Amino acid sequence: MSDNNPTTEFSLERKNLIMIGIGALVVVIGFFLMSGGGADDASSFNPEVFSDRRMFVAPIAILAGYGLVMYGIIKK
Repeated sequence: MSDNNPTTEFSLERKNLIMIGIGALVVVIGFFLMSGGGADDASSFNPEVFSDRRMFVAPIAILAGYGLVMYGIIKK
């Protein structure tokens, strides 16, 4: 008789899931860094929209987070 019990084996290990979770957290932090800086009045301009945090730091954090997620998925 054959045993019909399927093995439940997950393809990603614990360290991969931790890397994916950290990468997702970095992406969320990057989006929070990018938020805000709007004008209170629609007819006025707020130069805070073009701050270094929103123009450079946040996109780099988002791309690094996506890279970490992809690395966590691909790493064996």
